[in-house]
Amino acid sequence: MTWARWLPLIGIAVLLSMFALRILTERPTEGSFALVGSPAPEFILPALDAADGIGLTRADLMGGRPTIVNVWASWCGPCIVEHPLLMELARDPSIQVVGIAFRDEREDAQGFLAARGNPFARLGLDLDGRASFDWGVTGPPETFVVAGDGTIVAKHVGALTPDAIRRTIRPAIDEARVIASP
Repeated sequence: MTWARWLPLIGIAVLLSMFALRILTERPTEGSFALVGSPAPEFILPALDAADGIGLTRADLMGGRPTIVNVWASWCGPCIVEHPLLMELARDPSIQVVGIAFRDEREDAQGFLAARGNPFARLGLDLDGRASFDWGVTGPPETFVVAGDGTIVAKHVGALTPDAIRRTIRPAIDEARVIASP
């Protein structure tokens, strides 16, 4: 009969464990982002090469064509996995791919791109993460689709996959084209 005294404690421990696991592992899904449908935030980021001055600003997203904004870091494992897909997207002349290096060391980010290729037409270094915070980034990688008028059309949290590109990114690019057309 002594084991029966432990049942409530065991039950509570199991429930707390399940609750903690869900909190620690769950990330939001694409449809739940406050900035989608809003203008991209104002930001000015330095270039990856310090001698180049300004690397990326909100104005760089206002070119009339859809822009993929990828927030990444050299220390981010999933960023390595998604990188070939960004290289593929960058080959599409109807869009532009830009990057925000999130809380990364300049030399590390440069080495990452030197080793894997650079898909970014423009690239800004967000050393303290403030600009990324304004975008609502919780951690890299995160990818946004921005219409040519600066409206955020979609957000994808986590590494891009062929399925995510097919289901989220490509439809958002099509939507961004409609928003940008007169």
